[in-house]
This record gives sequence, C-alpha cells and structure tokens, in this order.
Amino acid sequence: MPILNILLVLIVVGFLLWIVNTYIPMDRKIKSIFNLVVVVALIIWLLKVFGLLDSLSNITV
Repeated sequence: MPILNILLVLIVVGFLLWIVNTYIPMDRKIKSIFNLVVVVALIIWLLKVFGLLDSLSNITV
C-alpha cells in the first residue's frame, strides 16, 4: 500500500475523530473510550499494513 494512501487514511480518520469529539455531545468517559478504541484499531491496522503483525505472530515463546 503506498505511503500516500496510508497518510490519507490517517488524515481522514483523524478528521472524523475530531468531528465526533467536537460536535457530538457525549460523556467524557464514553468519548475517552471511543478515542482509545479508534487509536488501537489504527495501530493494529498500521501493523498489518507494514507487515509487522504477521511477523510478530510467528514468534514462539
């Protein structure tokens, strides 16, 4: 996946997260949980895109 597409996805998700945080009234705890879920999902997606998640799953302890 080209780096430009990755940057575009990160910008769009960040913008949507900003829109939700700014214009949708929610309790602070719910908003924090929502932000955490989005960030964790983005980190997992980035690990998959760069192929690090597959290499980490092959490590045996």
